Amino acid sequence: MTTMFSLAVIFITGFLIFRKYNPQAVLFFGGLLLLIGAIVGGTGVPLAESQSSGSILLDLFTFIKVKMSSTVAGLGLYIMAVAGFAKYMDHIGASQVLVQVTLKPLQKFQSPYMVLALGYLAGQLLNVFIPSAAGLGLLLMVTLYPVLTKLGVSKVSAVAVIATSACLDLGPASGNSVMAASNSGMDVTEYFMNYQFLVGGVTAIAIAIMHFFVQRYYDAKGHGAEYSQDVEVDVKDKEAPIWYCLLPLVLIFTFSKMVISSVKIDIATAMFLSVTIALLCEVIRKGAKDTLGSLLVYFDGMGNAFARVITLIVAGQVFAHGLKTIGILDTAINAATSASIPVAVLVVIMVVVIALFSILMGSGNAPFFSFAALVPDIAAKVGVGPIAMLLPMQLGSGIARSMSPIAGVIIGVAGIAGVSPFDIVKRTAPVMVVALVVSTGMSLLLTL
Repeated sequence: MTTMFSLAVIFITGFLIFRKYNPQAVLFFGGLLLLIGAIVGGTGVPLAESQSSGSILLDLFTFIKVKMSSTVAGLGLYIMAVAGFAKYMDHIGASQVLVQVTLKPLQKFQSPYMVLALGYLAGQLLNVFIPSAAGLGLLLMVTLYPVLTKLGVSKVSAVAVIATSACLDLGPASGNSVMAASNSGMDVTEYFMNYQFLVGGVTAIAIAIMHFFVQRYYDAKGHGAEYSQDVEVDVKDKEAPIWYCLLPLVLIFTFSKMVISSVKIDIATAMFLSVTIALLCEVIRKGAKDTLGSLLVYFDGMGNAFARVITLIVAGQVFAHGLKTIGILDTAINAATSASIPVAVLVVIMVVVIALFSILMGSGNAPFFSFAALVPDIAAKVGVGPIAMLLPMQLGSGIARSMSPIAGVIIGVAGIAGVSPFDIVKRTAPVMVVALVVSTGMSLLLTL
Protein backbone atom coordinates (compact mmCIF):
# COMPACT_ATOMS: atom_id res chain seq x y z
CA MET A 1 0.00 0.00 0.00
CA THR A 2 2.77 2.45 0.93
CA THR A 3 4.53 1.62 -2.34
CA MET A 4 1.46 2.56 -4.39
CA PHE A 5 1.02 5.74 -2.35
CA SER A 6 4.69 6.64 -2.86
CA LEU A 7 4.50 6.12 -6.62
CA ALA A 8 1.35 8.26 -6.79
CA VAL A 9 3.04 11.10 -4.89
CA ILE A 10 6.16 10.84 -7.10
CA PHE A 11 4.04 10.94 -10.26
CA ILE A 12 1.97 13.92 -9.07
CA THR A 13 5.11 15.77 -7.96
CA GLY A 14 6.79 15.26 -11.32
CA PHE A 15 3.63 16.23 -13.20
CA LEU A 16 3.17 19.48 -11.26
CA ILE A 17 6.80 20.49 -11.74
CA PHE A 18 6.48 19.72 -15.45
CA ARG A 19 3.41 21.98 -15.50
CA LYS A 20 5.63 24.78 -14.17
CA TYR A 21 4.32 24.83 -10.58
CA ASN A 22 6.82 26.28 -8.13
CA PRO A 23 9.31 23.42 -7.55
CA GLN A 24 10.07 24.41 -3.93
CA ALA A 25 6.40 24.28 -2.96
CA VAL A 26 5.77 21.05 -4.85
CA LEU A 27 8.80 19.27 -3.36
CA PHE A 28 8.02 20.51 0.16
CA PHE A 29 4.42 19.30 0.05
CA GLY A 30 5.40 16.08 -1.75
CA GLY A 31 7.96 15.35 0.98
CA LEU A 32 5.46 16.10 3.74
CA LEU A 33 2.90 13.79 2.16
CA LEU A 34 5.47 11.00 1.99
CA LEU A 35 6.43 11.54 5.63
CA ILE A 36 2.76 11.45 6.66
CA GLY A 37 2.38 8.25 4.65
CA ALA A 38 5.37 6.80 6.49
CA ILE A 39 3.82 7.66 9.86
CA VAL A 40 0.43 6.16 8.93
CA GLY A 41 2.02 3.10 7.34
CA GLY A 42 4.36 2.58 10.27
CA THR A 43 7.53 2.58 8.16
CA GLY A 44 9.28 5.43 9.97
CA VAL A 45 9.10 8.84 11.62
CA PRO A 46 10.43 12.24 10.48
CA LEU A 47 13.06 12.62 13.23
CA ALA A 48 15.02 10.39 15.55
CA GLU A 49 13.96 10.44 19.20
CA SER A 50 17.01 12.53 20.17
CA GLN A 51 15.88 15.34 17.83
CA SER A 52 12.11 14.97 18.25
CA SER A 53 9.95 17.79 19.56
CA GLY A 54 7.77 15.25 21.36
CA SER A 55 5.02 15.39 18.73
CA ILE A 56 5.26 13.31 15.56
CA LEU A 57 3.15 15.76 13.57
CA LEU A 58 5.15 18.74 14.77
CA ASP A 59 8.30 16.84 13.83
CA LEU A 60 7.28 17.21 10.17
CA PHE A 61 8.12 20.89 10.44
CA THR A 62 10.90 20.48 12.98
CA PHE A 63 12.66 18.36 10.36
CA ILE A 64 12.43 21.24 7.88
CA LYS A 65 13.93 23.56 10.50
CA VAL A 66 16.76 21.13 11.19
CA LYS A 67 17.54 20.72 7.49
CA MET A 68 17.33 24.45 6.85
CA SER A 69 19.69 25.19 9.74
CA SER A 70 22.31 22.65 8.73
CA THR A 71 22.11 23.49 5.02
CA VAL A 72 22.34 27.28 5.42
CA ALA A 73 25.23 26.96 7.88
CA GLY A 74 27.25 24.67 5.59
CA LEU A 75 26.59 24.03 1.91
CA GLY A 76 24.16 26.95 1.67
CA LEU A 77 26.69 29.48 2.91
CA TYR A 78 29.18 28.35 0.28
CA ILE A 79 26.63 28.69 -2.51
CA MET A 80 25.40 32.08 -1.29
CA ALA A 81 28.97 33.39 -1.02
CA VAL A 82 29.68 32.30 -4.60
CA ALA A 83 26.44 33.80 -5.91
CA GLY A 84 27.12 37.11 -4.19
CA PHE A 85 30.63 37.27 -5.61
CA ALA A 86 29.40 36.48 -9.13
CA LYS A 87 26.81 39.24 -8.93
CA TYR A 88 29.37 41.75 -7.63
CA MET A 89 31.81 40.90 -10.43
CA ASP A 90 29.03 41.45 -12.94
CA HIS A 91 28.08 44.75 -11.26
CA ILE A 92 31.57 46.26 -11.50
CA GLY A 93 32.18 44.92 -15.02
CA ALA A 94 34.98 42.44 -14.26
CA SER A 95 33.05 39.50 -15.76
CA GLN A 96 32.50 41.36 -19.01
CA VAL A 97 36.20 42.21 -19.33
CA LEU A 98 37.16 38.59 -18.62
CA VAL A 99 34.94 37.39 -21.45
CA GLN A 100 36.27 39.99 -23.89
CA VAL A 101 39.90 39.14 -23.14
CA THR A 102 39.30 35.39 -23.37
CA LEU A 103 37.52 35.58 -26.72
CA LYS A 104 39.84 38.12 -28.37
CA PRO A 105 42.28 35.50 -29.80
CA LEU A 106 39.40 33.80 -31.64
CA GLN A 107 39.04 36.79 -33.96
CA LYS A 108 42.36 35.81 -35.61
CA PHE A 109 40.81 32.63 -37.05
CA GLN A 110 39.00 32.85 -40.38
CA SER A 111 37.39 29.38 -40.39
CA PRO A 112 33.86 30.03 -39.07
CA TYR A 113 33.18 26.59 -37.63
CA MET A 114 36.63 26.33 -36.10
CA VAL A 115 35.90 29.62 -34.30
CA LEU A 116 32.51 28.19 -33.30
CA ALA A 117 34.10 25.08 -31.75
CA LEU A 118 36.83 27.07 -30.01
CA GLY A 119 34.23 29.56 -28.88
CA TYR A 120 32.38 26.80 -27.08
CA LEU A 121 35.59 25.69 -25.33
CA ALA A 122 36.31 29.29 -24.32
CA GLY A 123 32.77 29.62 -22.97
CA GLN A 124 33.08 26.41 -20.97
CA LEU A 125 36.36 27.67 -19.51
CA LEU A 126 34.70 30.96 -18.58
CA ASN A 127 31.95 28.99 -16.84
CA VAL A 128 34.51 28.01 -14.19
CA PHE A 129 34.77 31.71 -13.26
CA ILE A 130 31.22 32.79 -14.19
CA PRO A 131 28.96 30.05 -12.76
CA SER A 132 25.66 31.52 -13.97
CA ALA A 133 24.55 29.90 -17.25
CA ALA A 134 22.18 32.76 -18.03
CA GLY A 135 24.71 35.45 -17.07
CA LEU A 136 27.46 33.88 -19.15
CA GLY A 137 25.08 33.45 -22.06
CA LEU A 138 24.24 37.17 -21.95
CA LEU A 139 27.92 38.16 -22.04
CA LEU A 140 28.65 35.78 -24.90
CA MET A 141 25.76 37.22 -26.89
CA VAL A 142 27.55 40.57 -26.72
CA THR A 143 31.00 39.22 -27.57
CA LEU A 144 31.00 35.82 -29.32
CA TYR A 145 27.70 36.09 -31.21
CA PRO A 146 28.76 39.02 -33.47
CA VAL A 147 32.08 37.30 -34.25
CA LEU A 148 30.35 34.09 -35.35
CA THR A 149 27.63 35.73 -37.43
CA LYS A 150 30.18 38.01 -39.11
CA LEU A 151 32.13 34.91 -40.20
CA GLY A 152 29.00 33.42 -41.78
CA VAL A 153 27.63 31.15 -39.05
CA SER A 154 23.82 31.21 -38.86
CA LYS A 155 22.04 32.86 -35.95
CA VAL A 156 20.64 29.54 -34.73
CA SER A 157 24.03 27.82 -34.77
CA ALA A 158 25.71 30.71 -32.95
CA VAL A 159 23.01 30.76 -30.30
CA ALA A 160 23.11 26.96 -29.93
CA VAL A 161 26.80 27.09 -29.07
CA ILE A 162 26.34 29.96 -26.63
CA ALA A 163 23.38 28.22 -24.96
CA THR A 164 25.55 25.17 -24.21
CA SER A 165 28.60 27.09 -22.99
CA ALA A 166 27.80 26.31 -19.33
CA CYS A 167 26.29 22.85 -19.84
CA LEU A 168 28.85 21.01 -17.69
CA ASP A 169 28.62 23.24 -14.58
CA LEU A 170 32.36 22.94 -14.04
CA GLY A 171 34.44 24.29 -11.18
CA PRO A 172 34.32 24.95 -7.45
CA ALA A 173 31.99 27.93 -7.99
CA SER A 174 29.15 25.77 -9.35
CA GLY A 175 26.34 25.02 -6.90
CA ASN A 176 25.91 21.54 -8.37
CA SER A 177 29.64 20.89 -7.96
CA VAL A 178 29.54 21.96 -4.32
CA MET A 179 26.51 19.75 -3.74
CA ALA A 180 28.16 16.75 -5.43
CA ALA A 181 31.38 17.19 -3.47
CA SER A 182 29.49 17.57 -0.18
CA ASN A 183 27.52 14.36 -0.72
CA SER A 184 30.67 12.57 -1.87
CA GLY A 185 32.37 13.45 1.42
CA MET A 186 35.22 15.38 -0.18
CA ASP A 187 36.46 18.93 -0.60
CA VAL A 188 35.11 20.69 -3.71
CA THR A 189 38.66 21.40 -4.92
CA GLU A 190 39.48 17.69 -4.74
CA TYR A 191 36.23 16.88 -6.55
CA PHE A 192 37.04 19.33 -9.33
CA MET A 193 40.71 18.49 -9.82
CA ASN A 194 40.61 14.71 -9.34
CA TYR A 195 37.31 13.88 -11.01
CA GLN A 196 35.36 16.67 -12.69
CA PHE A 197 38.30 18.24 -14.52
CA LEU A 198 39.27 15.05 -16.39
CA VAL A 199 35.75 13.86 -17.23
CA GLY A 200 34.53 17.37 -18.00
CA GLY A 201 37.59 18.14 -20.12
CA VAL A 202 37.15 15.09 -22.34
CA THR A 203 33.42 15.76 -22.61
CA ALA A 204 34.02 19.41 -23.51
CA ILE A 205 36.33 18.37 -26.37
CA ALA A 206 33.68 15.94 -27.62
CA ILE A 207 31.07 18.71 -27.48
CA ALA A 208 33.31 21.12 -29.41
CA ILE A 209 33.89 18.52 -32.14
CA MET A 210 30.18 17.73 -32.34
CA HIS A 211 29.28 21.41 -32.57
CA PHE A 212 31.74 21.80 -35.46
CA PHE A 213 30.09 19.08 -37.54
CA VAL A 214 26.46 19.39 -36.42
CA GLN A 215 26.17 23.17 -36.85
CA ARG A 216 28.05 23.08 -40.17
CA TYR A 217 25.69 20.33 -41.39
CA TYR A 218 22.54 22.22 -40.43
CA ASP A 219 23.81 25.46 -41.93
CA ALA A 220 24.75 23.70 -45.17
CA LYS A 221 21.25 22.22 -45.35
CA GLY A 222 19.76 25.66 -44.69
CA HIS A 223 17.69 24.55 -41.69
CA GLY A 224 16.89 27.78 -39.88
CA ALA A 225 20.00 29.39 -41.38
CA GLU A 226 19.25 33.07 -40.92
CA TYR A 227 22.28 35.33 -40.89
CA SER A 228 22.42 38.57 -38.95
CA GLN A 229 24.79 40.58 -36.81
CA ASP A 230 22.05 42.70 -35.25
CA VAL A 231 21.59 41.96 -31.60
CA GLU A 232 20.64 44.33 -28.83
CA VAL A 233 21.72 43.47 -25.31
CA ASP A 234 21.64 45.80 -22.34
CA VAL A 235 25.02 45.43 -20.64
CA LYS A 236 26.77 47.53 -18.03
CA ASP A 237 29.27 50.02 -19.41
CA LYS A 238 31.82 49.30 -16.69
CA GLU A 239 35.27 47.80 -16.60
CA ALA A 240 37.33 46.32 -13.79
CA PRO A 241 40.56 44.26 -13.65
CA ILE A 242 39.96 40.62 -14.64
CA TRP A 243 42.11 39.33 -11.79
CA TYR A 244 39.20 40.11 -9.46
CA CYS A 245 37.33 37.18 -11.06
CA LEU A 246 40.33 34.87 -10.84
CA LEU A 247 41.25 35.63 -7.21
CA PRO A 248 38.85 33.20 -5.45
CA LEU A 249 39.96 30.20 -7.50
CA VAL A 250 43.62 31.14 -7.05
CA LEU A 251 43.10 31.21 -3.29
CA ILE A 252 41.13 27.93 -3.25
CA PHE A 253 43.73 26.05 -5.32
CA THR A 254 46.75 27.59 -3.60
CA PHE A 255 45.62 26.74 -0.08
CA SER A 256 44.61 23.14 -0.78
CA LYS A 257 46.10 19.67 -0.55
CA MET A 258 47.62 20.15 -3.99
CA VAL A 259 49.77 23.20 -3.17
CA ILE A 260 49.92 24.54 0.41
CA SER A 261 48.25 22.08 2.75
CA SER A 262 49.34 23.78 6.00
CA VAL A 263 46.80 26.58 5.46
CA LYS A 264 43.15 25.78 4.87
CA ILE A 265 40.64 28.04 3.16
CA ASP A 266 37.10 27.10 2.26
CA ILE A 267 34.94 28.52 -0.53
CA ALA A 268 33.03 31.01 1.63
CA THR A 269 36.23 32.40 3.18
CA ALA A 270 37.85 32.71 -0.26
CA MET A 271 34.82 34.60 -1.58
CA PHE A 272 34.64 36.95 1.43
CA LEU A 273 38.38 37.68 1.20
CA SER A 274 38.23 38.20 -2.57
CA VAL A 275 35.30 40.59 -2.48
CA THR A 276 37.00 42.56 0.30
CA ILE A 277 40.20 42.91 -1.74
CA ALA A 278 38.22 43.88 -4.85
CA LEU A 279 36.15 46.39 -2.87
CA LEU A 280 39.26 48.06 -1.41
CA CYS A 281 40.89 48.24 -4.83
CA GLU A 282 37.73 49.80 -6.26
CA VAL A 283 37.75 52.37 -3.45
CA ILE A 284 41.25 53.40 -4.56
CA ARG A 285 40.20 53.50 -8.21
CA LYS A 286 36.81 55.22 -7.89
CA GLY A 287 36.39 56.70 -4.40
CA ALA A 288 34.86 55.48 -1.18
CA LYS A 289 31.20 56.45 -0.84
CA ASP A 290 29.55 54.81 -3.87
CA THR A 291 32.02 51.92 -3.95
CA LEU A 292 31.41 50.93 -0.33
CA GLY A 293 27.69 51.18 -0.97
CA SER A 294 28.06 48.65 -3.78
CA LEU A 295 28.75 45.98 -1.17
CA LEU A 296 24.97 45.65 -0.94
CA VAL A 297 25.11 44.11 -4.42
CA TYR A 298 27.10 41.25 -2.93
CA PHE A 299 24.58 40.71 -0.13
CA ASP A 300 21.68 40.97 -2.58
CA GLY A 301 23.32 38.20 -4.58
CA MET A 302 23.57 36.07 -1.44
CA GLY A 303 19.92 36.72 -0.62
CA ASN A 304 18.80 35.81 -4.12
CA ALA A 305 20.75 32.55 -3.91
CA PHE A 306 19.00 31.74 -0.64
CA ALA A 307 15.57 32.39 -2.16
CA ARG A 308 16.22 30.55 -5.43
CA VAL A 309 18.81 27.86 -4.69
CA ILE A 310 19.04 27.08 -0.97
CA THR A 311 15.28 26.72 -0.54
CA LEU A 312 15.30 24.37 -3.54
CA ILE A 313 18.03 22.26 -1.94
CA VAL A 314 16.12 22.02 1.35
CA ALA A 315 12.88 21.21 -0.49
CA GLY A 316 14.72 18.44 -2.34
CA GLN A 317 16.10 17.13 0.95
CA VAL A 318 12.61 17.01 2.46
CA PHE A 319 11.32 15.09 -0.55
CA ALA A 320 14.31 12.72 -0.48
CA HIS A 321 13.85 12.11 3.25
CA GLY A 322 10.21 11.29 2.60
CA LEU A 323 11.21 8.73 0.00
CA LYS A 324 13.68 7.13 2.41
CA THR A 325 11.33 7.16 5.41
CA ILE A 326 8.36 5.62 3.59
CA GLY A 327 10.60 2.81 2.31
CA ILE A 328 10.27 3.23 -1.45
CA LEU A 329 14.01 3.74 -1.78
CA ASP A 330 14.81 0.46 -0.03
CA THR A 331 12.20 -1.28 -2.17
CA ALA A 332 13.79 0.00 -5.38
CA ILE A 333 17.34 -0.86 -4.26
CA ASN A 334 16.33 -4.35 -3.10
CA ALA A 335 14.61 -4.94 -6.44
CA ALA A 336 17.73 -3.84 -8.31
CA THR A 337 20.08 -6.00 -6.23
CA SER A 338 17.82 -9.05 -6.32
CA ALA A 339 17.66 -8.72 -10.10
CA SER A 340 21.49 -8.65 -10.10
CA ILE A 341 21.62 -5.39 -12.04
CA PRO A 342 25.30 -4.41 -12.50
CA VAL A 343 26.35 -1.21 -10.77
CA ALA A 344 27.28 0.40 -14.09
CA VAL A 345 23.79 -0.25 -15.45
CA LEU A 346 22.25 1.19 -12.28
CA VAL A 347 24.35 4.35 -12.68
CA VAL A 348 23.26 4.69 -16.31
CA ILE A 349 19.61 4.34 -15.26
CA MET A 350 20.01 7.07 -12.66
CA VAL A 351 21.70 9.37 -15.20
CA VAL A 352 18.89 8.79 -17.69
CA VAL A 353 16.26 9.53 -15.03
CA ILE A 354 17.89 12.77 -13.91
CA ALA A 355 18.45 13.78 -17.54
CA LEU A 356 14.76 13.33 -18.32
CA PHE A 357 13.79 15.39 -15.28
CA SER A 358 16.24 18.12 -16.32
CA ILE A 359 14.69 18.30 -19.79
CA LEU A 360 11.13 18.36 -18.44
CA MET A 361 11.90 20.92 -15.73
CA GLY A 362 14.26 23.07 -17.78
CA SER A 363 16.69 23.05 -14.89
CA GLY A 364 19.88 21.24 -13.96
CA ASN A 365 19.68 22.31 -10.32
CA ALA A 366 16.20 21.19 -9.33
CA PRO A 367 16.48 17.47 -10.24
CA PHE A 368 20.07 17.15 -9.05
CA PHE A 369 19.33 18.79 -5.70
CA SER A 370 16.35 16.44 -5.32
CA PHE A 371 18.24 13.23 -6.08
CA ALA A 372 21.72 13.99 -4.73
CA ALA A 373 20.70 13.51 -1.10
CA LEU A 374 19.61 9.93 -1.90
CA VAL A 375 22.88 8.88 -3.53
CA PRO A 376 25.09 8.15 -0.48
CA ASP A 377 22.56 5.60 0.84
CA ILE A 378 22.10 4.00 -2.58
CA ALA A 379 25.85 3.83 -3.20
CA ALA A 380 26.49 2.26 0.20
CA LYS A 381 23.91 -0.46 -0.40
CA VAL A 382 25.33 -1.43 -3.80
CA GLY A 383 28.93 -1.26 -2.59
CA VAL A 384 30.40 1.73 -4.44
CA GLY A 385 31.54 5.20 -3.46
CA PRO A 386 29.01 8.06 -3.86
CA ILE A 387 31.27 9.76 -6.40
CA ALA A 388 30.61 6.93 -8.89
CA MET A 389 26.98 8.03 -9.08
CA LEU A 390 27.17 11.72 -8.25
CA LEU A 391 29.76 12.67 -10.89
CA PRO A 392 27.83 11.42 -13.96
CA MET A 393 24.54 12.64 -12.47
CA GLN A 394 25.92 16.12 -11.83
CA LEU A 395 27.35 16.45 -15.33
CA GLY A 396 24.29 14.81 -16.87
CA SER A 397 21.84 17.22 -15.27
CA GLY A 398 23.57 20.24 -16.81
CA ILE A 399 24.00 18.55 -20.19
CA ALA A 400 20.31 17.60 -20.35
CA ARG A 401 19.25 21.14 -19.39
CA SER A 402 20.74 22.27 -22.71
CA MET A 403 18.22 20.05 -24.53
CA SER A 404 15.22 21.71 -22.87
CA PRO A 405 13.34 24.45 -24.76
CA ILE A 406 12.08 25.81 -21.42
CA ALA A 407 15.53 26.19 -19.82
CA GLY A 408 16.21 29.76 -18.72
CA VAL A 409 19.45 30.12 -20.68
CA ILE A 410 17.83 28.74 -23.86
CA ILE A 411 14.86 31.10 -23.63
CA GLY A 412 17.10 34.05 -22.74
CA VAL A 413 19.58 33.81 -25.62
CA ALA A 414 16.84 32.82 -28.08
CA GLY A 415 14.89 35.94 -27.20
CA ILE A 416 17.94 38.16 -27.69
CA ALA A 417 18.68 36.70 -31.13
CA GLY A 418 15.04 36.51 -32.16
CA VAL A 419 14.98 32.77 -32.86
CA SER A 420 12.80 29.95 -31.58
CA PRO A 421 13.96 27.96 -28.52
CA PHE A 422 12.76 24.82 -30.31
CA ASP A 423 15.04 25.57 -33.27
CA ILE A 424 17.93 25.90 -30.84
CA VAL A 425 17.32 22.56 -29.11
CA LYS A 426 17.17 20.85 -32.50
CA ARG A 427 20.80 21.94 -32.86
CA THR A 428 21.85 21.23 -29.27
CA ALA A 429 20.13 17.84 -28.80
CA PRO A 430 22.44 15.72 -31.03
CA VAL A 431 25.49 17.35 -29.43
CA MET A 432 24.22 16.88 -25.89
CA VAL A 433 23.25 13.23 -26.42
CA VAL A 434 26.85 12.48 -27.39
CA ALA A 435 28.04 14.55 -24.42
CA LEU A 436 25.82 12.52 -22.09
CA VAL A 437 27.26 9.25 -23.39
CA VAL A 438 30.86 10.50 -23.15
CA SER A 439 30.51 11.99 -19.67
CA THR A 440 28.78 8.91 -18.28
CA GLY A 441 31.26 6.54 -19.89
CA MET A 442 34.27 8.53 -18.68
CA SER A 443 32.80 8.75 -15.18
CA LEU A 444 32.33 4.98 -15.01
CA LEU A 445 35.89 4.38 -16.24
CA LEU A 446 37.32 6.76 -13.65
CA THR A 447 35.26 5.80 -10.60
CA LEU A 448 34.37 2.10 -10.91
